[in-house]
Amino acid sequence: MLGGMNVPESPSPARAPRHPRGPAPTLHDVAREAGVSLATASRVLNGSERKVAESFRERVEAAAAALGYTANVSAQATARGTSPVIALLVADIADPYFGLIASGVARGADEHGLVVTIAITERDQEREARIVRALRGQRPRGLILAASRTQEPIEAETAHELAEFARLGSRIVAFGPDGDADRRIEIDNRSGAEALGRRMGELGYRSAIALGAAEGVRTSDDRLVGFRAGFEAAGGAVVNVRRGDFRRESGAADMAAALVEGVPAGTLVFAISDVVAIGAMSAIRDAGREVGADIAVCGFDDVPASSDVSPALTTVRVPLSEVGYQAFRATVDADWEQSPLPLEVVVRASTPGVAA
Repeated sequence: MLGGMNVPESPSPARAPRHPRGPAPTLHDVAREAGVSLATASRVLNGSERKVAESFRERVEAAAAALGYTANVSAQATARGTSPVIALLVADIADPYFGLIASGVARGADEHGLVVTIAITERDQEREARIVRALRGQRPRGLILAASRTQEPIEAETAHELAEFARLGSRIVAFGPDGDADRRIEIDNRSGAEALGRRMGELGYRSAIALGAAEGVRTSDDRLVGFRAGFEAAGGAVVNVRRGDFRRESGAADMAAALVEGVPAGTLVFAISDVVAIGAMSAIRDAGREVGADIAVCGFDDVPASSDVSPALTTVRVPLSEVGYQAFRATVDADWEQSPLPLEVVVRASTPGVAA
């Protein structure tokens, strides 16, 4: 008994909603069930910041549970200005690089009771613009642009959509330099690759093939430039740069083409990502060559599969889940500053070194 009025008990988790069939229950239904005004029910369930008495809140929540009512995200966005959603744009969800970043974003969202929406851009600016336009209607609290961007200026349509997105009060977080983002997540790809190149030179390698993405893709370009600088400083030379993309199939195709042209024993292959490196390793085996003592291979990122393949892959360890978590924090923390992201060269059996 509360205030002379019977309060319905909240149903147990196993209890089915009262209206399993027929039209979905509305906010009017919840208000009628709870014995409160429509405005009160809306304040409780649609995220209004106006205070509601605890007794009314309990009654509304109990009625919503009994009826199986789900709050309207659009209504919540109208009440709050933004919805409880973080939008994450990635190039390819099948790439474990983006999967690990997404896990970090999801961890942060779970801590704050938010939901993550993931969309795939395929590094296509027209597609990205369409996605951002569609997401604007959801009014997500933040937009994370995780896909590596090109050196070319952002297209006018994408720039317009991002500007409209920001105008609605949503924070934009981008990976790498991006003039249209409020905040940026920086991974020092160049210095990490430079350290890897230097270490490979110290192991005795003197000739390398590099497998990169199309010229102008920032992540790829930074890693290629860094690796060349470190390798040459240690006495090596990059004799061939082949351009593809970040997919395993690209690594396999580019490596197969290089093998047809001829790859001497003792050559080192540097791939811009572990996924590309694993594709290259497959092509080497398919050609009847041995990964390691015959043709050495190294990658970048240290995704879980890099230590599972045989031989285990030499790489640069990037704390990708932490990267995703920091990207999430950048969307919600008013005084956010990026924490350092240490990169570490991890030498494994795929680069056993060259005997003196």
